[in-house]
Amino acid sequence: MPRQRTRLPIIVTTLALGLSTGGCVRILQNEVGVERKLGKIEDEVLQPGPNGINPFSTRVFRLSTQTENLEIEVGLPSKEGLTVSSEISILYRIDPAQAPKILRTVGPGYEEALILPVFRSASADVCARYFAKDMHSSKRAEIEREIQESMMHVVAERGFVIESVLMKSIVLPTGLARAIESKLEAEQESQRMEFVLSREKQEVQRRIITAEAERQIAEIQADARGKAAVIEAQAQAQAATVEADGAKQANETIRSSLTGDILRYLSIEAFRELAKSNNAKVVVTDGKGVILDAGTR
Repeated sequence: MPRQRTRLPIIVTTLALGLSTGGCVRILQNEVGVERKLGKIEDEVLQPGPNGINPFSTRVFRLSTQTENLEIEVGLPSKEGLTVSSEISILYRIDPAQAPKILRTVGPGYEEALILPVFRSASADVCARYFAKDMHSSKRAEIEREIQESMMHVVAERGFVIESVLMKSIVLPTGLARAIESKLEAEQESQRMEFVLSREKQEVQRRIITAEAERQIAEIQADARGKAAVIEAQAQAQAATVEADGAKQANETIRSSLTGDILRYLSIEAFRELAKSNNAKVVVTDGKGVILDAGTR
């Protein structure tokens, strides 16, 4: 009996330590906890940190509040009835305040139970309105946005947020891919020819502008030469007129200055010069001292 009494405090102490350790659960950062007591999901959300629970009647579910990346490979239907293979990333997260509702209505396996089925339905509805080539062009972002919005209409009220749907790779059917490549090559060739034609047109326009400029320069030069000739002729005519007027005025001045005495003096001087000559001369005068003719014989 004394030996049994000695062991009893040890057993009680060990049991108490076990209960104290098992009655505390630690929720990590970027997580929330939800209690299930006696099979019932509680409405209270356990925040990060230590939380006390009853280990005999309570189980705690931990749900991540971080953005999750769900990657899948799927075949997407197109408007013309083709199937386009694509690798998809669905970025989503839960609403922490609705964690109890998620566990009650969907359960912990919500990716398989909700996210994937909703995505498959939304992607099929959206992609069926687009041609296969649209998924490989600039309309890809539009398709991604429409799939995201379609999913949000279903999952938002269930406690989920779809942040983005990303079509990371698109594999078109072989025939369509070859046709698109041929079309792109034809478009590039057409653009190249348009560039060549545009350059040729610009060259023609440049030549026309140059020829027109040269013609205008020639016209201006010819007009300038014509005007210069007219001005020169007018100047020559004016010079001749001035010269004639000058000669006339000079003659009139000389005529007016030749008096009878001056004429007789000039005649005497002329006789003197003739007298100095050794040749015989015949001088005809008017009898008034004016020489009418003088010849050598």
